[in-house]
Amino acid sequence: MNQFKFLKDRNNFLGIKNSKTASSKVYIVPYGLEKTVSYGKGTSLGPKKILNASQQLELYDIELGIEPSAILSPKTLDIKNIPSSHLSALNKLENIIELIIESKKFPIVIGGEHSITPACIKPFLKKNKNLIIVQFDAHADLRDKYQGKKNSHACSMRRCLDNENIKLISIGVRSISKEEFIFYENNKKRIEIFWAKDSKNWDMKKLKKLLQNKNVYISFDVDVLDPSLMPSTGTPEPDGLYWDEAISLIKLISKSSRVLGADINEFSPSKYNSTCDFIVAKLIYKIMSYSILKNIL
Repeated sequence: MNQFKFLKDRNNFLGIKNSKTASSKVYIVPYGLEKTVSYGKGTSLGPKKILNASQQLELYDIELGIEPSAILSPKTLDIKNIPSSHLSALNKLENIIELIIESKKFPIVIGGEHSITPACIKPFLKKNKNLIIVQFDAHADLRDKYQGKKNSHACSMRRCLDNENIKLISIGVRSISKEEFIFYENNKKRIEIFWAKDSKNWDMKKLKKLLQNKNVYISFDVDVLDPSLMPSTGTPEPDGLYWDEAISLIKLISKSSRVLGADINEFSPSKYNSTCDFIVAKLIYKIMSYSILKNIL
């Protein structure tokens, strides 16, 4: 008996006909958590906007030459409510991911603020001795506490690193506090940062070597993208990645490693412009396709 409830065709990711659970390889988890955002608001509205926009995507992928959705048969969980307590909300998400892993499905969480990631990765650590988090982000998120909160969105990677068998590769960082930089300097054996300021000289061979045949979890904060492409986020930073750069990196990561799951976070939709809704929806479709269909890349 399946323990999940799923959204119907007209409301789910891509708007495709709900397939049989057995044939599905991907479970989409809409989780609009918004408890600690510190500037722009709206992450609670992100999942619904992304799901709506996804229904306008063309399902055929020109690059891959197939319809990935026909192979992956994604199903979208129907999350009725998120607990008002931040800790309870994180515990609920952790339990959901654990059940998805037990069901042998690939989880993609649509956030929501970045504080979701530590909850998302904990179930993977029960099954895997080691895990590399690849963090796409304009910010390091390495604070131990922010605005009095240890589970703040600004502390997400620090909380992940509380687990000893985690290593972190951060891509696109261009904003960091002194506290975070000191922590990074003292933990270089566990943290590799590809700084945005050095993007023209990033060593892709080094990145590939770091990831080769490793278990990887992707956490994609949309503020890693340049604000000219992605203004719909709470803490935008100039000099970010553009679409082709982000997609090339996701492709390299997927080809080199075993991607086990992913989350997309910090999307705060604008009521005046739906372009970003569509961009994030397509990004999720690409992450899903590359991660699971890596053999045809």
